[in-house]
Amino acid sequence: MTDQNNKTNLILRAQNLSKSFGGVKAVVSVSFDLHEGELLGVIGPNGSGKTTLVNLITGFLKPDRGKIEYKGQDITGWTPYRIARIGIARTFQMIRPFAELPSFKNLIIPLYSPRVKALSGGKYGDLDAVAKDYLEEVGFERESSVTYKPAGSLPHGYLKRLELAKCLALRADLIILDELFSGLSIAELASIVPIIEKLVSEGKTVIMIEHRLRELFRIADRVVVLNYGSVIADGIPSEIMEKPEVRKAYLGSE
Repeated sequence: MTDQNNKTNLILRAQNLSKSFGGVKAVVSVSFDLHEGELLGVIGPNGSGKTTLVNLITGFLKPDRGKIEYKGQDITGWTPYRIARIGIARTFQMIRPFAELPSFKNLIIPLYSPRVKALSGGKYGDLDAVAKDYLEEVGFERESSVTYKPAGSLPHGYLKRLELAKCLALRADLIILDELFSGLSIAELASIVPIIEKLVSEGKTVIMIEHRLRELFRIADRVVVLNYGSVIADGIPSEIMEKPEVRKAYLGSE
């Protein structure tokens, strides 16, 4: 968990976001602010609207109502391509790598992106070496065979790391992790949590959608709780599960 005093600059603002699918209200008037260097957890029971919220922020869905601002700019309804280009990257629950390509070659597309080209002045350098650097940063052993294996053959834990490495390769300022911890063993969690902490300490801003609450609460600065598409709580991890409305959402009423 990072020092709240360091978080002064607003990086993302969601205002009254709403999205329905037919008669189903997936997200209902959701509002929150996010500051640079903050790690925000977004939790809630299954079907509470967490992934729909991520899809709205990253342009995979357009809101029916509401507004999204990133670094003071209105990005509501932008395409995923434009949003990635300004520095917002995400992982996906369903991981679909370029299965036939070696693991490190999966990073070539973000490394060739217009964002990286602009930030690097068009000087890419040795992209294979850069890709391996990013994989090493998320826990791949640099010269081990796993770096060169087809991505489709990777174990689940390495696929999760590969997803994270793609976000780093894009040089994103805001990284949204959609259930990064799901399916990981205790040992895998123990090794990946410090990587997330390091990213935040280096100035990255992170939103984590998670069901693994114990691990999330260890590192989150703040937690937003969704239920039936609405925000029912917003606060620090040590207090959030004590709120009656949160306990009712997770445990039901007696």
